[in-house]
Amino acid sequence: MAEQTSYCGGTCQGCAIYLATRLDDEHKRLEMRTEIARQIETIYGHHCHPEDIADCDGCKATSGRFFNTDCAIRNCARQKNLESCTSCRDYPCDQLKELSSAEEKAME
Repeated sequence: MAEQTSYCGGTCQGCAIYLATRLDDEHKRLEMRTEIARQIETIYGHHCHPEDIADCDGCKATSGRFFNTDCAIRNCARQKNLESCTSCRDYPCDQLKELSSAEEKAME
């Protein structure tokens, strides 16, 4: 399977939300989403429940299934018709810097 990269540079195949979407086992999917919700609260300080973790086919997919439809980075890149944020003249912008403060490897 080819690696799918998000606008901000993350790989979908390394994303727990993307991986949970692909599970056939409902019990395992719930376990993963419970852990994802816990990590979101721990890392980002946002409280959410497992049922808040929506299916996601990656931010570049055309399926309409995205975890965060309000993602400012995704919306900006799509508006500018960019393949990646690294193609933007404003790279790295404040939004990416904020993301990288919570995700150590984000700017790599």
